[in-house]
Amino acid sequence: MKKILKIGIPVVIIVLAAIIWWRFFFVFSEGVKAGDLNYFEKKGFVFKTYEGRLVQAGFQSPTSGALQSNEFRFSAENEDIAKKLERASGKFVELRYKEYFAPVMWRGASKYVVIEVLSIEEGKRRNDNESDEMPVE
Repeated sequence: MKKILKIGIPVVIIVLAAIIWWRFFFVFSEGVKAGDLNYFEKKGFVFKTYEGRLVQAGFQSPTSGALQSNEFRFSAENEDIAKKLERASGKFVELRYKEYFAPVMWRGASKYVVIEVLSIEEGKRRNDNESDEMPVE
């Protein structure tokens, strides 16, 4: 019985540690998203984290027959990134991010964590010459 406990307890601890690492700290993907920064805020009860939402061009449809804007909700990795994004609301931004399987409360409320701000530009707007109507031939 003691031999089973000597082997079993370390194996259980190692397996649990691997599962926790995989779930919360393994980087599933990395990429770049671009769009208009809708909002950026610092919030939280115990851990104050920076959260934001980027509205991308185009639409997505989670259910057939419905349309909604394509939004990217994210958390910021550190104070330097937060300072850049705090003054960029309504502007067109390009962000480099990492995606995890699940959020960790001190890292942010989102599984997407922005690690770098690539660019900040004034909002991409349509030219005044363009119209909503299709040209008639």
